[in-house]
Amino acid sequence: MQKRRVVVTGMGVVSPLGCNVDQFWKRLVNGESGIRRIQSIDPTDYDSQIGGEVTDFDIDAFISKRERRRMDPFTQFGIGAAKLAVVDSGLEFDKENPNRAGAIVGSGVGGLQILTNQVRVLMDRGPSRFSPFMIPQMITDIMTGYIAIEYGLRGPNFCITSACATATHCLGESLRIIQHGEADIMISGGAESTICELGLGGFAAMRALSTRNDDPQGASRPFDADRDGFVIAEGAGVLVLEEYERAVRRGANIYCELVGYGRTCDAHHITAPREDGSGGAEAMRLAVEDAGLNPQDIDYLNAHGTSTPLNDKGETLAVKTALGEEQARRMVISSTKSMIGHTLGAAGGLESIVCAKTMCEGVVHPTINYTTPDPDCDLDYVPNEAREVKVKACLNNSLGFGGHNATLCFKAV
Repeated sequence: MQKRRVVVTGMGVVSPLGCNVDQFWKRLVNGESGIRRIQSIDPTDYDSQIGGEVTDFDIDAFISKRERRRMDPFTQFGIGAAKLAVVDSGLEFDKENPNRAGAIVGSGVGGLQILTNQVRVLMDRGPSRFSPFMIPQMITDIMTGYIAIEYGLRGPNFCITSACATATHCLGESLRIIQHGEADIMISGGAESTICELGLGGFAAMRALSTRNDDPQGASRPFDADRDGFVIAEGAGVLVLEEYERAVRRGANIYCELVGYGRTCDAHHITAPREDGSGGAEAMRLAVEDAGLNPQDIDYLNAHGTSTPLNDKGETLAVKTALGEEQARRMVISSTKSMIGHTLGAAGGLESIVCAKTMCEGVVHPTINYTTPDPDCDLDYVPNEAREVKVKACLNNSLGFGGHNATLCFKAV
């Protein structure tokens, strides 16, 4: 069976750099950082006190006061980004076949803020005072259920949770569903909101977070020799994927084509990647092969680029292994996380939107805070200033705890 073509026709963003695609993109290109001292909780007693918080999300534009009381912030962000993406796509679902449309929007952690609050209720007031909504507020699949209810989507609907690879897996599986004719439209991506006592404390206890508290905007520094950990962040990135021919027939605005998907596992360690980057390299190789392209066709990589010592070194090796040393040095690479921090399960969605905008605009956003070269990270990371580059094909990497590796390949239409 010949695979059907799949295109991106809608995009929605909730992020530390704004809650619409144009603002998000403009600030990325300008090299602005959305990382500040955390305001939503008092971070004084935590080793890491900085984060990429969403500050201008107009919840009233998306969710009623009655509904929001039953939702964790990760669900609110996901629904907001999904609604923005649907509006952007121009789709009217009351005119679509509900059995041919679905949603896969995931979260790496789920309702951690609700869990934190309900643990507090248990300790202070006892088990009789639990909220009856605690479980549906907390579980990671509830967001995609809400999206289905909102638009009457009766096609494929589930949640993938694979840590930092979540949204990338969601998009990749949505690609397969449309390619194989199981649906014509999929709403897909990820959302996360873990800036709370349990989230900040848990990641800090792993020694995964940057402690550059006196310089929040300089703390996330992927591939730089002085990197000391990632910066926790929140947000959502959701895309509308659509079968190409129907998108053309209805006159949709097509951003780009999603042409390849690769996923592997390191099978090595619960949090640390393989030092040689072989798992990530295989995911990239598979994505390029699935796209029917050659390594020489790839112009740009949106790197996982977390600003942790092991990840950035391993990902650099993975790029060289997957694409070859010569091609790895020819192409350009940048890390969105240098400006917004690590949004965990939402990262692949936000960074896929970056890939689409990169091809549409002919500009690669910079990796900011790159000041001290690391001999282990010796590729072109577009340091500190955006660059005009005509990108015809690009990759988006996501590498998650548990050894999960996922890569998407996008192509200009």
